[in-house]
Amino acid sequence: MNDKAGLKELIRRTYETLKAGEADAAQNLLRQALEIDYEHPEVLYALKCLNWWLGKLERMDDFHSPCERGEYILSLWKPYYAFLERMGDFPHGASILSEPADSCQYAIKRFAYCRALDCFKEHVGTGSQDPALLLQMGRCCKGAGEWDDAARYLEMASSLKRDDSAILSELADVKALLGEERTAKVLFREAFFLEPQEINLHGLESEMMLQLLGAVKKMGYAGAELAEWIPVWGCILGAFSLKRELKPVELGRLKQSILALESEHRNPPPRPELALPPRGKGGGAPFTKPRLLNRYFWLIDHCEHNRDTSGLIDETMLKIKVIDSVVYEQYRS
Repeated sequence: MNDKAGLKELIRRTYETLKAGEADAAQNLLRQALEIDYEHPEVLYALKCLNWWLGKLERMDDFHSPCERGEYILSLWKPYYAFLERMGDFPHGASILSEPADSCQYAIKRFAYCRALDCFKEHVGTGSQDPALLLQMGRCCKGAGEWDDAARYLEMASSLKRDDSAILSELADVKALLGEERTAKVLFREAFFLEPQEINLHGLESEMMLQLLGAVKKMGYAGAELAEWIPVWGCILGAFSLKRELKPVELGRLKQSILALESEHRNPPPRPELALPPRGKGGGAPFTKPRLLNRYFWLIDHCEHNRDTSGLIDETMLKIKVIDSVVYEQYRS
């Protein structure tokens, strides 16, 4: 086997070994690859990513319970994404979005989520009635590629804690991965209506959401604001196309929420950064417009299921036009 073929085989074995949870063995394979070509961009990139995780996982012994260790592993994803952004491109200019980078990140993801899942399983034994723990186990199963198990854990979590955006969004993502697109669309729309800030955008994997996220990012939205505009453009672009009639209690709450947001939109606070409420408690000045638009869409959808509501639809459409003419034109087209 020539050097080029041998190097390719070592990289392949590295990723397979990493997905099997053998991080130290994967590191040794990458070191062997460097002996063949010490400047190979994919090898250098994979080694940097793996070394980052191994360095962080040295702290595992600091945690006393398996559950704490699992939570710690999952907490590493946010700083890891920040690390990837700082690292930027592959060495020698190869794109971080290239196929080699994707292969590396998939192996890293499988390794980390499987490791965390083992910790949670050790903690709970045969079962759990804690929705927060079931959510984490569902996330781990999804990241490990065990989608059926992920759906089972997340459905259990949802039955114990209804109207939870984090749980509903993860369940929607898994349903989309399983090909149940209609169910996924309904669940995603509900999740983003309830509390967009509770949704882990980085953890979404389904193609429908990755495409929507990419489209909204291209419009210039980022950070916390991105999550607020996802349901607005998701409705316009067809990702959240499934609609339903609201129950009387839901309709009453929707109208109350609209009145509160309309008041906030007309009278924004002098210092918007001080207006942000606790999570799950409403809009806050920077989020008022997208949340109000999203609620207008829900109201129109409800009216379309009922007779003698055309006047309310026309009135709401006019409000949308006044608030954001671009959204208005896109929504009505």
